[in-house]
Amino acid sequence: MRLEGSRRALVLGARGNIGAPLAAYLRAVGYEVLESDMLPGWRPDYVVADINHPIDLLPAFDWCPDVVFLLSSLVGRPACEQGASVSIATNLAGINNVLQLCKRTQTRCVYFSSSEVYGPGYEIMDEVLTMPRPANRYGLTKWLAEQLVEYEVRTGGLEAVILRPCMLYTELEDIGEHRSAMIRFAANLARGQSIEVHRGSARGWLHVDDALRGIEAAGRVEQYAVINLGHPVITPMRDVAEMIRTNLDADPALIHTVPVPPQITAIKRPTLDRQRSLLQFEPAISIAEGVARVCEVQRRMVGREVQSLLPAPSGGISILT
Repeated sequence: MRLEGSRRALVLGARGNIGAPLAAYLRAVGYEVLESDMLPGWRPDYVVADINHPIDLLPAFDWCPDVVFLLSSLVGRPACEQGASVSIATNLAGINNVLQLCKRTQTRCVYFSSSEVYGPGYEIMDEVLTMPRPANRYGLTKWLAEQLVEYEVRTGGLEAVILRPCMLYTELEDIGEHRSAMIRFAANLARGQSIEVHRGSARGWLHVDDALRGIEAAGRVEQYAVINLGHPVITPMRDVAEMIRTNLDADPALIHTVPVPPQITAIKRPTLDRQRSLLQFEPAISIAEGVARVCEVQRRMVGREVQSLLPAPSGGISILT
């Protein structure tokens, strides 16, 4: 039964680092939310489905959502370079499957692309003036999927908005070498491991708690648009590394500066005019606050890891019979 006056949102990729907090945020601001991901789970508001097998998504679309937040994809440069076939299958054919279901049910789609579509060599990343030239397979598949979205808008009556997020992060995301530099730097330095900073690189880091407001707003934009989503303050990555090192009181010798690899964009400087005008969105969390949050979580994680390695307390065990 539909709640009177509420909007319904289907979040695809709801178990991810952005999808999970997005689903929680949407509920907090009054949406009815149905989540879907390929990871196993069982609860009334969750559908197990892989966008490569769209028949399993039919119950989710029969629920008649007002907007679909399409976050499902194979994410990241290393994963897409290694898994070339699965990246193309998921990030193109899988996205096409969802777009066809959106058209079938006349559901608005917010497609989550990536700033990686731009590629290196641009001083400014502008949604209209900059022609994307992706330098890695992740950016390429996202760019080609954008073309699918635009085609369906232009010829098939799809209602959609494309978001190009730039350097989203949260202190609660998974750790690993496949994650963003923010998380890798903090995780490694907290454990006394070295990090590599790309020489001359710079980024604007957008905390997920801020980004959620922009993502939700995109679902209410009536006209088709491509919108960068990012933080206006561009910070050299050497400064970010030093902020993290200082916060964690790590050894300065752990930071190594290396050349920028060929598939990496050195400086990401997106224009954010559409973010402000169409989404009415401005970030509130500074890089300093974000770094402090990330470092605090890593300190707690390291503390638990150390505690788990300590020997059990000595003493007898009493067994009651």
